[in-house]
Amino acid sequence: MTNIHHRLPVRATTLALALAAALPLSGCISFGAKPPKQLLTLQAADQVPIGREQDGASAKAIVITVPATPAAIAVPRVPVQTGATSLAYVKDAQWAEPPARLFARLVSDTVAARTGRIVVSPVQAVGESNDQLDGELRNFGLDADRRQAVVTFDAALMRDGAAKIEKRRFEARVPIAAIDAMSAGTALNQAANQVAAEVAGWIGR
Repeated sequence: MTNIHHRLPVRATTLALALAAALPLSGCISFGAKPPKQLLTLQAADQVPIGREQDGASAKAIVITVPATPAAIAVPRVPVQTGATSLAYVKDAQWAEPPARLFARLVSDTVAARTGRIVVSPVQAVGESNDQLDGELRNFGLDADRRQAVVTFDAALMRDGAAKIEKRRFEARVPIAAIDAMSAGTALNQAANQVAAEVAGWIGR
């Protein structure tokens, strides 16, 4: 009996020390930020029909590059302009990819569907005669004061054989009911499609 009473406190002390050592670690170790419930993406309203073949001999080719962006929209979050010089981000709203890549893909799909152009990558275009669309995605977020989703794209088009670059600014504004993830994704998708359709019309066939 004496030995048993002597060992219990030792074991209890050992367990207490182990727990005490583990407590500080729980506050230091991070397993990553909690992911949002859903990721946002863009869907082109105009799509090339599945199975449609395109021939470079009968259709012009164009390179559409990923546009440059300011730092505010270079991240996968949705910026909110809350004043002339104030910026925040929509809670729980996150893009599946950087907005510039999503926008470039949407524009490529729209241009191919609306104009019949063959959209090629810069690597595929090496040594070939192609038009090229570059630009800067200036705005891709929400205007809290006006309750609008805003997409502004400064486009630069170099046509094959042309001596100068054509430049044009495109902008679309879509009303939003609330500043939240779902409203932001829907409205920005609509605004991006409006801009892409205007860009396709500008490029032409």
